[in-house]
Amino acid sequence: MRILFPTLAVLLSPLSLAAQDVAGRFDYYVLALSWQPTWCSTTGDDRDAPECRDGTGRDFTVHGLWPQYDRGWPQDCATRERDPSRRDSAAMADVMGSGGLAWYQWQKHGRCSGLSAADYYDATRQAARDIVIPPVLDDLSREVAAPPAVIEEAFLEVNPGLDPDGVTVMCRDGALTEVRICLTRDLEPRTCAADARRDCDAPRLLIEAVR
Repeated sequence: MRILFPTLAVLLSPLSLAAQDVAGRFDYYVLALSWQPTWCSTTGDDRDAPECRDGTGRDFTVHGLWPQYDRGWPQDCATRERDPSRRDSAAMADVMGSGGLAWYQWQKHGRCSGLSAADYYDATRQAARDIVIPPVLDDLSREVAAPPAVIEEAFLEVNPGLDPDGVTVMCRDGALTEVRICLTRDLEPRTCAADARRDCDAPRLLIEAVR
C-alpha cells in the first residue's frame, strides 16, 4: 500500500500555520485605511450602511490594525483577554465606520495582538491618528483618477517618516480600495515584509468622491 505524505507546501500552508498562532507573537502591524466611497459603492450601499448615507463626509476609515508575521499573518488567536463590550465597539465607529467592523476586527486580528480589547482599540486609534491624510484626498469633493504611485507619493509627502516600501496602495476593478501602512509593534513606521508589498498594478485608479 502506498503511503502519501504531505508536501512541504501543504505543511507550510496558512491553514496549518493558523493552528500555531499565539496571541502576542507577531512581528509588526499593518494599518489598513479603507477608501470609504469605494466600499460604499461596492458593498455598503447594498447593506444600507449608515456610514454610506449622503452627507457623512467620510474619506479614509480604518479597516483594521493587523498583526503580521514577516511571512504571513496570525488570525483568530485564542486569548485570555476579555472581549470588548458592545458599547466599547460602538465607540470605534468614528474611526472605523461601524461598531460591527470594530468587533469583527477584534475577533479576527485584535485577539492576536496580545493586548486587552481596550488597549487594542486605543492602539488602532493612535495608529490612525499618527497618519496624516494628504490634503488632496481629504474630503475629496469630485471624482478623479490617478496612478497608484501618485497616491503613494501623496502619503509620503505629508508623512516624512514613512518609507516607500512601507506604504501599499490597493485596488479592485480599477478603483482605489485601501492604503496599507506598515508599523512596528510600537506603531512606528517600518518597511513591509515582501508579502505585504503587493501594490496595485493598474495604470490609473478611480478615486470616488466623498459623499
